[in-house]
Amino acid sequence: MNNFNYKALPWNIVFGVGSLQHLPSKLDDLGYNCALVLSTSQQADQGRMISELLDNRAAGLFSEAAMHVPMETVYKAEAEAKKVNADCTVSIGGGSTTGLSKALALRMGLPNIVIPTSYAGSEMTDIWGMTENGRKVTGRDDHVVPTLTIYDPELTLSMPAAFTGASGLNALAQAVVNVASADANPIVMMMALEAVRALSKGLQKLNNNPNDIEARSAALYGACLAGGSLGTGATSLHHRLCHTFGGTFNTPHAETHTILLPHCVAYNSAATKDGTRRLAEALDVENAGLGIFELAKTLGVVTALKDIGITESDLDRAAAIATEVPVKNPEPVSTKRVRKLLENAFYGLPPQPIS
Repeated sequence: MNNFNYKALPWNIVFGVGSLQHLPSKLDDLGYNCALVLSTSQQADQGRMISELLDNRAAGLFSEAAMHVPMETVYKAEAEAKKVNADCTVSIGGGSTTGLSKALALRMGLPNIVIPTSYAGSEMTDIWGMTENGRKVTGRDDHVVPTLTIYDPELTLSMPAAFTGASGLNALAQAVVNVASADANPIVMMMALEAVRALSKGLQKLNNNPNDIEARSAALYGACLAGGSLGTGATSLHHRLCHTFGGTFNTPHAETHTILLPHCVAYNSAATKDGTRRLAEALDVENAGLGIFELAKTLGVVTALKDIGITESDLDRAAAIATEVPVKNPEPVSTKRVRKLLENAFYGLPPQPIS
């Protein structure tokens, strides 16, 4: 017998090849005419393209969004938004740019229109995060959920092949934690399992043909559902560890998720037997943690913390920070057990339960 609570987020989604062209009319429908366009410096050309598409609806371009949303970047973006009297933001990019738009929504009340170019999934969650003094602080607030999200699979064609795999596995993590869970919500689990199937199949097809637009669409659809499952579901040890490494050691977001995910699945497997079994079925593998680990290797994504700038001497500090406040997790968490998990992940060993 099911007993559960479920509250949907205020999603507003346009999905499909070529859907970017609807942006000007959608902005008109929403009543906004002074948009500050957001991007990273690497995607400034796409930011300028959005400004041109919006024509006189664009008030300016802020192209300094950065990974893990540093507070100094937030302050600069706030000043720019005030300077141009923006009535909304339009962000194009991945989690860094979406994260900045969420920070402005939280701090200034600015409506945020998001155009994902990766599989980050952040646009579907109510989770915000900002980094200051080497610590990443996160929270949940419905006000940061984008006012509109436009998913155009064509915009993901520019992702480098190596980053495509890492970005997709980052999205997969959002679904996995809501399948391999001790108290999974049945509605959230339906989204999460569909996300796992779409992402795993789409990413494997893209590994063979990066220009397969149907596979791009499948992976983006999976990322949308994965983000939705995280937005209405839960986080656990996995996301705590990723925020620790990102906020304190400035590790690349997607690759950090990719490396830690199979180890966290293995860590929780004894406490989430049914969910872990369902996860393995959705991945079409026998062992969920090992299946994710092998998928990452197939996609050519790094599988060891030592390959993203972490040293073995960092592991004690990371384990201590990650466990300094309690984390809700199916399997009991201790600094000693987390340190062992991180050691396995540091060397890129196959995932295994930690006693």
